[in-house]
Amino acid sequence: MNSGDPRQSKRAGKSTIEVDAYVLDVQMRDLVGHDRSPSAFLVYLFVWRRTLDGESRLTLRRIAEGTGLSKRGVQDAIGHLEERKLLRVTRQSITAVPEYAVLRPWAKS
Repeated sequence: MNSGDPRQSKRAGKSTIEVDAYVLDVQMRDLVGHDRSPSAFLVYLFVWRRTLDGESRLTLRRIAEGTGLSKRGVQDAIGHLEERKLLRVTRQSITAVPEYAVLRPWAKS
């Protein structure tokens, strides 16, 4: 399922994605070490992967099942990522499934 994104490719029947070096070199250390929020790092990677496939509407349950975190842990991680300006969450209404956009403030537009 290559969506044409150069950060995603398919090798030997397995889908792979390219992750910005900044995510591993800086964001991982900041979120896991400094902020003490490894769940935020997991959620960031999970949402990034799903949005590369064009899937931007994700339920808390879907994220929780995909990361192995509790729904409460996912909610906390999402809040942390929003505060850090690494994730944008929009909802049509209070009960609607949220739409996620992964933000990469270090990447040049």
